[in-house]
Amino acid sequence: MAILPTTYVAAEGYQVNAQSAKQAGMGHVGVAMKLGAESMHFNPAGMAYMDKTFNLSAGISGVFSNASYKSGDYKHHMESDPGTPLYVYAGFKIYDNLAAGLSITTPYGNAINWGRDWHGSHLVQDVSMKAFNIQPTISWRILENLSIGVGMMMEFGNIKMSRALIGPGELSMMADKLIGDNPTVQALAKDLLAEMAKFDNIAAASVKLKGDAHMRLGVNVGMMYDLNEKVTIGASYRSEVKARVKKGDVDLHYANRETLEDILTSVNKILPLMGVTSPVTLPDFNNATFSAELPLPQNFSFGATYKPTDRWILSGEAQFVGWGSYKQLAVKFYPQEELGKYDIVADKLYKNSWIFRLGGQFAATERFDVRLGAYYDQSPVKSAYLNPETPSMNKLGLTTGFSFRPSEKVSIDCAFTYVTGFGRNGSYTDQFMLLKGLPIPESEKERVFEGHYDAHAFIPSIGISYAF
Repeated sequence: MAILPTTYVAAEGYQVNAQSAKQAGMGHVGVAMKLGAESMHFNPAGMAYMDKTFNLSAGISGVFSNASYKSGDYKHHMESDPGTPLYVYAGFKIYDNLAAGLSITTPYGNAINWGRDWHGSHLVQDVSMKAFNIQPTISWRILENLSIGVGMMMEFGNIKMSRALIGPGELSMMADKLIGDNPTVQALAKDLLAEMAKFDNIAAASVKLKGDAHMRLGVNVGMMYDLNEKVTIGASYRSEVKARVKKGDVDLHYANRETLEDILTSVNKILPLMGVTSPVTLPDFNNATFSAELPLPQNFSFGATYKPTDRWILSGEAQFVGWGSYKQLAVKFYPQEELGKYDIVADKLYKNSWIFRLGGQFAATERFDVRLGAYYDQSPVKSAYLNPETPSMNKLGLTTGFSFRPSEKVSIDCAFTYVTGFGRNGSYTDQFMLLKGLPIPESEKERVFEGHYDAHAFIPSIGISYAF
């Protein structure tokens, strides 16, 4: 499980909506539906209505995504392998009105690869973040038409991230800012500038971070109420969990270490001519570690299901996602006294967002159900903080699916989702790493990376459930 990638484009931020092949066909609704063991994710209260003693459900999705960046004449496409989020649910009835179960899901993840030498490599080259949730759950039907449920979320995962310490063209840009119009230094640095130009199209040095986020606890609670035989309402809440890497590994990669070190040695020889006493150096990451923290946001969902006939089920819901807790990505390097100045502090300032879902199911025969659905997922990212690490945009998902029951105990579930992003323009501002500590105005150390992003994805899903 730990080597299975997920992908950002299945939902906004780094939340993944692929926890049921059945519900994927209905726009991933479920908070007001009685889904057997699968209710553990959507609304734990729904599991109390299991009509079988035991229910086992498992499935997997393939996420084939594409994203692109454009600025002027420059165009670049993301390179990513298909994502494969999965789920497993096992539920059983203790009494007629009491059920318990265990689920394993992948509710959060982000996998994206822009390449080592693209124009935005100083912000991100590639990211792989996976979060897994193991959830024991209990569900109690207090009255014939009222139930509650609670699950303890045990979430853990890992993160890998690469970015350029010295991106394409940054050596030449540093020289321009330091030398300026000084003819004396320009003459001395003529050969040096030619050497720097060799790195105008490649990242001279990159850093790779890799670490495990150990288990943290949260809670998933819900209630469900039948207004009458045709209408059911439901609400659920999943708490926020902080994913924390306490001691991750750091690796440094050079395009050509010998040439780069020669360039920096030459730079440091001419810096005193410009009144600069602090040398330009690369961090010693050979024995370094890092720490970081990432919020897995709270979710509150509420909705209603309507059964106009025995063959039709219609359901709609709204899901609040508390992305507002994601203010900043802070990566601290250790030992701090040596490497603290290279800490990554990336402002995010996400805002809370909503997902609106609508789905329908029709029982075509006793053994065959068909489904349709749609959802609209709001972006939590402001235009001034649009980072290619997560090129966020409002998204529309269109879904369809079916279930075939070859026997009374077995159901084979298939779904297909098409997700299209509403392309958007945005920018992100950070500082040149090479200019830290040099006597240059802070305003000149800043750089703005802006452009237009597009994204879309195809997501086939398949699952199987067994009940007796």
